[in-house]
Amino acid sequence: MAWLNITTVRVIRSIPALLLATVMLLPCRAGAHGDSSPQEEGPAVGIDEHLGAKIPLDTTFRDETGKTVRLGDLITGPTIILPVYYSCTNICNYLQGGLARVLPAIRFRPATDYRVISLSFDESETPQLAARYKRMYLTSMNVPFPEDGWRFLTGDATDIQRLTAAAGYRYKRQGQEFIHPVASLVVARDGTIVRYLYGTTFLAKDVTLALLEAREGRTGASIRKVMEFCFSFDPAGKTYIFNLMRVSATVIILCCGGFLTFLFIGGNKRKKTDVPCNRDVRD
Repeated sequence: MAWLNITTVRVIRSIPALLLATVMLLPCRAGAHGDSSPQEEGPAVGIDEHLGAKIPLDTTFRDETGKTVRLGDLITGPTIILPVYYSCTNICNYLQGGLARVLPAIRFRPATDYRVISLSFDESETPQLAARYKRMYLTSMNVPFPEDGWRFLTGDATDIQRLTAAAGYRYKRQGQEFIHPVASLVVARDGTIVRYLYGTTFLAKDVTLALLEAREGRTGASIRKVMEFCFSFDPAGKTYIFNLMRVSATVIILCCGGFLTFLFIGGNKRKKTDVPCNRDVRD
């Protein structure tokens, strides 16, 4: 059994070396989109929600045709803004593709009741690149969608940074790519930020309710009050949830009130019916 003991000792002695080799073979945490270049100095990537703040509507960009456009001329109603960069090979495609899949289920009229704007935060990108991606996403819907309903913009660094800073959207260049939050924002006609939507998967319910929040006018205010009563935005889950307890309690109160009213009215009618008629009695 001596050879067995010697073998056991050798195996035990080799364990630290095996563990070290295993650790060295483990993959390191990848940078954005698999870029392993050193991360440049700058602000931390993330979102500082500026709900109620206004984005600068006087900023100018180039649309997919190369024409210079003022942001305020495009935001004529509830607007969904997608901060992206078109040459992104990863998450930006999923973000825009996810919205393209859900837009046909939105019962509002694009370009009339709402608009979508994809905005590149890479100042080196061109309108030609924006036009190519516009055709790709509009074609992917497989339903007619107005050209003016989804605009694709590029611009210079100054206007891009003014807009992203106002939205609290912090991104960072890393080599030829960017690391950035996966989020979009919904603004009202006056540029007020009313909601942030997170992730690449959109629910028609969330998009519809966010657009309702951004609507203005008497009808919009009435609908918004009903929406706020029935739904609440959950900051943790980043989605709208149905206020089951509030709605259920309201239904119960209304039913009890209706039942009590029925008993009260029914009791009064019964008393009136039971009153005897006055007749003259002659001996």
